[in-house]
Amino acid sequence: MGSTSPSEPLWTTQSVLASLPHPPEEHTASPVPFFHLLERLKTTKREGWRRFNISHGESISDHMYRMSIMTMLAPPSLSAKLNIAHCTKMALIHDMAEAIVGDITPVDAVTKEEKARREAETMEYISKTLLGKVYGGSAGQSIQAIFQEYEDNQTLEAKFVHDIDKMELLLQTIEYERANDGKTDLSEFIYVAKRIQLPEVLEWAQDVLKEREAFWEQKQREAEAAQS
Repeated sequence: MGSTSPSEPLWTTQSVLASLPHPPEEHTASPVPFFHLLERLKTTKREGWRRFNISHGESISDHMYRMSIMTMLAPPSLSAKLNIAHCTKMALIHDMAEAIVGDITPVDAVTKEEKARREAETMEYISKTLLGKVYGGSAGQSIQAIFQEYEDNQTLEAKFVHDIDKMELLLQTIEYERANDGKTDLSEFIYVAKRIQLPEVLEWAQDVLKEREAFWEQKQREAEAAQS
């Protein structure tokens, strides 16, 4: 499992780092090189929106920031069973590998297994090469462990954050449709609502879907009025 096709070279973390004008310093006792790497999350756009010519689309950091705030608003029926601080950390970490891997979408010619390989390699680089000597390596180990917990998706915290990931996508979908005044139909992203597992998050999703339905009904009425 390496390249996306036999003709392409094996993707590696180092191959991406070699292309950067200012790659982070490695094996230092300071977290500053890691802080610099995180800047790429602020400037790397979420790719799914580009296909719809959405200008000034959200960055990876934008997505994770709202997710992290959303975890803090877990309904009491959920928060009583969750470690909310842990969920917030997970929301801030779950896409961290995209600082090097980039935002790979389902329409890209990269298999799910290859995407997972790239992300795992990147998180190991972050935890060991960038943070391995920082405070005895404990911070890097914690970040990698939380990332892996999200990937394994077995704990209630991980399931909650996976649902929040989908919920944030639904919010962004209707917000972009509104921002473009109904000129862009992003209905292909609505399927994620059916993949939300926890009833409390599904209730939020239903609220968003009702908002979206009302919005498109209003646009339909406006179009009919313009033709009459």
